[in-house]
Amino acid sequence: MAEIISGVRIPDSRIAREAAELVRQHETEMLFNHSVRVFMFGALKGIRQNLKFDLELLYVAALFHDLGLADAFHTETTRFEVDGADAAREFLRSHGIPEPKADLVWEAIALHTTPGIPQYMRPEIALTNAGVLVDAVGVGYDDYTAEQRDGVIAAFPRGDFKNEFIAVQTCSALKKPHTTFGTVNFDFVCEHDPTFHRPNACTRIRNTPWPN
Repeated sequence: MAEIISGVRIPDSRIAREAAELVRQHETEMLFNHSVRVFMFGALKGIRQNLKFDLELLYVAALFHDLGLADAFHTETTRFEVDGADAAREFLRSHGIPEPKADLVWEAIALHTTPGIPQYMRPEIALTNAGVLVDAVGVGYDDYTAEQRDGVIAAFPRGDFKNEFIAVQTCSALKKPHTTFGTVNFDFVCEHDPTFHRPNACTRIRNTPWPN
């Protein structure tokens, strides 16, 4: 029987189970628990807003959203979000999921750290982003009841999430700092290395080879 936490059913299909097994294999307990909490909080918001969304696709998107932080999926030149998105799309393709659905999950993961855009997109994308925001930085915290929050945390504990999560994100960002341009991930680099030069859009425009 599928597990129900704070009123949300954890998907228990073959694809859902295999996705969870794959992610568990490569992520720390801290990251895995965070990923499931992202699903839980995203799903709770979707239910509260009466949105029509695919629970299984949201689950896969949430599970894979930080997989690009794991060594096995890290690439040298691609944003960690895209590394995770690529892994999720390949996983779904290998299970016969139609391309439009695989692409939807790709977009949800690839955009989850991009401010100001995901909330206007399809529910699975918006809810993945919403789950990340509430669990990582507390945006929307008071939109959930204490019972809902406590139920999710009891099932998937935070532990020393704040410090451990910053450490993992910083490690990834320092490996390829220029991939963080345009996202909040720049902050992890700047906090660790105050001398790091943040690219400036105005400077880049002025330094193009165009005469005007």
